[in-house]
Amino acid sequence: MKVGVLLSGSGVNDGSEIHESVLTMLFLDRLRAETIMMAPNIDQMHVINHYTGQEMDEYRNVLVESARIARGNIKDMAEIRGEDLNALIIPGGLGASKNLSDFAMSGPECSVNPDVYRIVVEMILAKKPIGAICIAPAIMAKILAEQSLSGKLTVGNDKTASEDIVAMGSKHQNCSSEEIAIDNENKIVTTPAYMNAESISEAAKGIEKLVDQVVSMAK
Repeated sequence: MKVGVLLSGSGVNDGSEIHESVLTMLFLDRLRAETIMMAPNIDQMHVINHYTGQEMDEYRNVLVESARIARGNIKDMAEIRGEDLNALIIPGGLGASKNLSDFAMSGPECSVNPDVYRIVVEMILAKKPIGAICIAPAIMAKILAEQSLSGKLTVGNDKTASEDIVAMGSKHQNCSSEEIAIDNENKIVTTPAYMNAESISEAAKGIEKLVDQVVSMAK
C-alpha cells in the first residue's frame, strides 16, 4: 500500500499544517502503509514569521521547507505519477491555498498548481481514493469542477469556504472536527481538522478516521 502525502511547505500560515501532516503520517504508519512524501519544487507565495504573524522579507522553497516535516525523505512531485500510488492525502494549512493553489487570494476563481492538478486528476481517473484535510477540499472542488464533476466535501462549518465550495459546483456537508465526509462516487474523503478543532486531540480523531477510510477504499 503506497499512499502519497502532498505537502505545501512547513507551517500553518504559509505551508502545511504540521500537526495535520504528522498525524497523517502517524496513522498511515500504524496501518503499515508506505508513505510517499512529496511537494512541488516551487517558491512559496510568501514567508510568515509564525512567532509574530508578520510577513518576512525572504524567499523559501516549498519542497525544501516540506522536507523538514518529512525528515528529508521527500520527492519532487513532478517525479510522481498516479500509477505510483494506491491513494493520496493532502493535509491542510494555508500553504494548500497559497502554494498548491491560489484559493486564498482568488476563491472560486482560483487556479491550481499544474503538478497538483495533474496528479489529482490521474488519481480520480484511476478511481483511486484521495483524502483532503482542513482547507485542502477547496482544491478538490476546483479540480472536480474543471473535470465537469461534482463532489461531496467538507471544510467543517466555515461559512465562506463552504460557500466557495458550493460556488465551484460541489456539495458541502457540515462536519465537526471529529467527523469525515465520504464521497463514494469520486472516492474522496474530507475532514475539517483545524478548520474546527481547538486542540490536537480533536483534529486527530477526524484525521484518523480519514486515513482509515482512504486506506480501506484503496484495498
